[in-house]
Amino acid sequence: MLDLHKLIIFTDVEGSLIDTHTQQWQPAAAWLTRLLEQEVPIVLCSSKTAAELMLLQKELNIGPQPLIAENGAVIQLADSWQDDKAYPRMITGSPHEEIHDILKQLRDSEGYKFTTFSDVPVQTISDWTGMNPHHASLARLHEASETLIWRDSDERMQEFDATLASLGMQFVQGARFWHVLDQRGGKDQAVSWLRSRYQAREGFRRIALGLGDGPNDAPLLNAVDYAVVIKGLSRLGLLLKNDSPERVFHTSAGGPEGWREGVQHWLSSS
Repeated sequence: MLDLHKLIIFTDVEGSLIDTHTQQWQPAAAWLTRLLEQEVPIVLCSSKTAAELMLLQKELNIGPQPLIAENGAVIQLADSWQDDKAYPRMITGSPHEEIHDILKQLRDSEGYKFTTFSDVPVQTISDWTGMNPHHASLARLHEASETLIWRDSDERMQEFDATLASLGMQFVQGARFWHVLDQRGGKDQAVSWLRSRYQAREGFRRIALGLGDGPNDAPLLNAVDYAVVIKGLSRLGLLLKNDSPERVFHTSAGGPEGWREGVQHWLSSS
């Protein structure tokens, strides 16, 4: 089993720590409390915006720890890291305004059918996600990516993906939505960067446990020492470079129940 005193956790949020439909996280509460008591860093790593994740940190009572937002395009540092040259946050790649302009130009010129979060009012996002209006308003505060619903064919999606790649962008599938961000960003790069920062500050390298459920979590789970693949909604599943049972555990439950199951698997004897 893993040593709690040398552990760091990187966890996806939607469909993993939080239920996609109910937005509940209580099944994970007991393990969150135990991890915090043992001073294990819990880094939220999500497609959500930094504003959403900072509010979630308060709701989960896990404190202002570092977080990874917008699929790795934004890294928020801990309040206690004010001596770090990257404080308070690091943004990788193109800002949201540039990405939004690129998407609008492609939609106007090529006729791609999609709807971005920036296209619709807060109430529509609330209806799509089940979030209350306040949480939904935070979901629009992108800094280095854009979230969208794809409404075109699979063939057109392949064209769209290739076009974005030629422009230095990446098209990433989440639990329910698609995300566009700069190729210079990514959950794997953000995880590696934060791990190196922790090592420099603490003088030792923590063992990393990652948890996720969607295709956009593959880079996260590829970048950690041990992984939990939480049963998810995606028809494509989650493909990893190294899926051996010595490194990866697949849960039978989804959402926070699966999160609890995965943490229990790796830490039950710790």
